[in-house]
Amino acid sequence: MRASRLNLRISEIFYSLQGEARTSGIPTTFVRLTGCPLRCQYCDTDYAFHGGEQIAIDDIVATVEEHETPFVTVTGGEPLAQPGCISLMSELCDAGYTVSLETSNAVDISAVDPRVSVVLDLKTPGSAEVHRNLYDNIALLKDIDQVKFVICDRQDYEWSRFKLAEYDLQSRVSEVLFSPSYTQLEPRNLAEWILEDRLTVRLQLQLHKLLWGDKPGV
Repeated sequence: MRASRLNLRISEIFYSLQGEARTSGIPTTFVRLTGCPLRCQYCDTDYAFHGGEQIAIDDIVATVEEHETPFVTVTGGEPLAQPGCISLMSELCDAGYTVSLETSNAVDISAVDPRVSVVLDLKTPGSAEVHRNLYDNIALLKDIDQVKFVICDRQDYEWSRFKLAEYDLQSRVSEVLFSPSYTQLEPRNLAEWILEDRLTVRLQLQLHKLLWGDKPGV
């Protein structure tokens, strides 16, 4: 079977402003795959754990084309839980798109097309899934990649600051993102901690939630 005829289970494909990471604020097409082996306590996309529709890769690419934007984000759930995600991203790159992947640090990223910008979510203790971190992934990160920490409290912040130094993340990737958990940590508190410690990281707020609230399809 040609890769373009492989089926993936898709929760939604939608057009919106990118709310996170380096291209925040830029119109982007999102391809959200169904399924995730993690259960982070703050998850805002649990509707993508089940259901969805089986769609062939070439039909996914055709739907992406309808939105007429060069930026595509492949997300989930955990998109790499479906092996065919690797082929999808390569097809999108071949079609000329600027592709990013939002993925946990719980699945091997070694097969990801090097043209894809990986946004790796290093799970903090507050996520309740810190034990799922696959630290071998860190050695695979590229200059165009990004590392994200979703921070729930001061303990998460200190843990993230330690990991930042332990793995010298700022020399490995283009951006290190510290994001306050949407309902658990006041963004101003995180901003003040970053400034007090003079960290060279990017404070990331979820722009899409600030504009439209916490709901699917934005």
